[in-house]
Amino acid sequence: MAEQATMQAVVIDGFGAAGALRTESVRVPVPGDGEILVRVHAAGINAIDWATRAGEGVGVSAFPAILGWDVSGTVAATGPGTQRFRVGDEVFGMPRFPAPAGGYAEYVVAPEAELSRKPSEITHVDAAAVPMPALTAWQSLFEHGDLRSGQRVLVSGAAGGVGHLAVQLAVAAGAEVIGTASPDNFAFVRGLGASDVVDYRGTLPESVKDVDVAIDPRGGGDFHRLLDVLRPGGIVVTLKGEADGQRRSAEERGRRAGYTYVHPDSAALERIAPLLADGRVRPVVQQVFRLDQVARAHALGEQGHVQGRLVLDLA
Repeated sequence: MAEQATMQAVVIDGFGAAGALRTESVRVPVPGDGEILVRVHAAGINAIDWATRAGEGVGVSAFPAILGWDVSGTVAATGPGTQRFRVGDEVFGMPRFPAPAGGYAEYVVAPEAELSRKPSEITHVDAAAVPMPALTAWQSLFEHGDLRSGQRVLVSGAAGGVGHLAVQLAVAAGAEVIGTASPDNFAFVRGLGASDVVDYRGTLPESVKDVDVAIDPRGGGDFHRLLDVLRPGGIVVTLKGEADGQRRSAEERGRRAGYTYVHPDSAALERIAPLLADGRVRPVVQQVFRLDQVARAHALGEQGHVQGRLVLDLA
């Protein structure tokens, strides 16, 4: 890599609304032992990003801080002891989470063990839309849910970032998938491979029963409602953390509770990559923004009606 002292990055000087995000010139980080420097071509935007910006997400120990975790780009330099990648390799991943990663920047330093090779068949924008929601879905379905072919899955919020990938991963694994969504998104969710879609705002119909794995992105009352559609021994996997009484409620009904706290997992990404390459799993990107439009992206995401993903294009 040619020497470059500074780069453009999005920083916050403190917690606040979307307007707290600003771009400025900062120093390019230097990779240490086991780390690589990635020239970021695209960065995914997640709900945890705007929650963290507002002071309601993961901890920020010092300001100014650079947000962002999901990245796709090209290896620009390698640190001591690296073996997996060379300069010029295309990589993607969700490094360091829940520690700060600094993905909203032209360059990011990441542990090479937490990144995977980007499939050449997809763009950097699509690759950046994958890591956090796909890993959340994967860890929920397969690590907690032990999903197998022929089982029945209910994905609540099936049109959202995690949900639309969970539907496709479950279908690719040979499961029958039911999604919940607003009526405006029924056709979209069916197009992902769901065999049935029901309105998330109403009572689940009697036809929704004997579910093996249910994905719950909201927690609260939704968790308890989903217990009712499980077969004996089935599991609700929630993405909102454990709340008092949930495990006891599940056990009393002969069901189980699981909790996904997403973490970097290059091995899982490498299993997802062939599905991306052959089109069995495709991230849906609703809108792409420039780096200096990140405040607009956060404001849109916070409205809660995004179909799929939002991505920053740094190329």
